[in-house]
Amino acid sequence: MDKRLRLLSYILAGIGLIDSIYLSWVDLTHTQAFCGGSGDCQTVANSPYSEIAGIPIAFLGIGGYLAIIALLFLETRSQFWSQNSPLIIFGITLAGTLYSAYLTYLELAVIHAICPYCVVSAIMMTLLLIIAIVRLMNQDTETNPIRS
Repeated sequence: MDKRLRLLSYILAGIGLIDSIYLSWVDLTHTQAFCGGSGDCQTVANSPYSEIAGIPIAFLGIGGYLAIIALLFLETRSQFWSQNSPLIIFGITLAGTLYSAYLTYLELAVIHAICPYCVVSAIMMTLLLIIAIVRLMNQDTETNPIRS
């Protein structure tokens, strides 16, 4: 079961990473994101909430998704990471989900515009959180400390 959950986590983090890389590219090249009429990406991207201390939110997404992917990789390499990565991933995904909820609130209540790429990232992070919780609950029942 854990192999499948870890593989699913890799896939979801990969989707989130691609999403964040695209939004970062849009920000760095000062181009408009392709929304295809499914949202108002430009309004969200130009809002004061799209950055923290001058750093685009998408860069934080890249860092978070890369950290999750790295931890998933490391947890099969040593007992230390096998025991600690699931909890660290839980912490990252909890923080990411809470921050995504805050940003979604801002989109709906303050900015009055929705960015579909932001929604994709929020969904990926929330699904990763759910998997992280399941993996933590299953961690106590496993007898092999190094999962493969």
